[in-house]
Formats: sequence, C-alpha cells, structure tokens
Amino acid sequence: MEKTKTFTTTLENFHSNLWQHHLPVPEDIATFFIEGDNRRVLCQVNGLEGFHTALMKCRDYWYILLNKALKDKLDIYEGDKVHVFLEKDRTTYGHGMPEELQALLDQDEEGNRHFKALTMGKQRSLIYIVNKVKSSPSRLNKALAIVHHLKDANGKLDFRKLNEKIKYYNNLERGK
Repeated sequence: MEKTKTFTTTLENFHSNLWQHHLPVPEDIATFFIEGDNRRVLCQVNGLEGFHTALMKCRDYWYILLNKALKDKLDIYEGDKVHVFLEKDRTTYGHGMPEELQALLDQDEEGNRHFKALTMGKQRSLIYIVNKVKSSPSRLNKALAIVHHLKDANGKLDFRKLNEKIKYYNNLERGK
C-alpha cells in the first residue's frame, strides 16, 4: 500500500537571500513520509502536474521549497491557500531517469561506474540537468556531455567544466 496524504497549507516566504517561497507541511504528515534519511516525496499542488521534491526542516517546521519557475507554473502567490497531495517517492534517484541518459549508462560501463559512484544528490543534479530540457536531441546532448565529462574527469564532478562540455555538444548539434 502506497503512502499518501493530503492537506491544505499556505504559500509562505522566508524573505531570505537564499530561500524564498515554500509550503509548510504539518509535523505529523512530514514524519509519516520520512524513512531513515529518505525524505523524498512526489508533490501535487491544486491537482496540477506533480513534481519530485524533498521534505525540508527549518527550526520550527517542515516545508517543501518552491522555486520561482514552479511557483509561476502553479500560478500561486504568497499567502494563497493551496491543496497539497503527497506520495512517497519510490523512484531510484528521486527524479524520473531520462531515457537518453539511461541508454548511455547502459551502453558505457566506465561512465555508468562513475555515475553510480557519485552521491545520490549529485546523481539527482545530473538527472535534473538532462530532464529540464524538452527535446530528445537536447536531452541526448546533455547526457553525452555528462557521461564524457565523468570519464574525462575520472568521476570527479566539476560543474564549470561540465557546462563547457554541454556547450560543446550543443554547438555540435547546431553545426558550429
């Protein structure tokens, strides 16, 4: 039986330079989903498309962080009451694995070994980088850049160098 909960909360703002908008989560609901150090959930706000996230804790309460793009997509504003549906995230990486990246990892033993050696957070970051683009050719370019970067850097992730590799692959696609 899958773990799910629904509740109503208000979009709030930390008014900080680092963190901004968030959805407070009642303590009993947050603790219901936490399994060891796994705090990953799938979140749906007002019945719209769900997203992968983690339950976060500040001094006084649990919350779900929303970036500006997600807040705008949900069309919600500070002080708005929202209905939240949470489900325990049982995906391996806390994000859906893009087909393009999975195919490359399946075919490239060295790249796969380096990817698996990264922390779960770094794996999620790389998956997010690939997932955030809409077209399959662009996802493939990002996946190629990631696998080649990991191999070139002997498994050491350097986001500045990875960005350069992604730009290189994007320019190849454009014929530059």
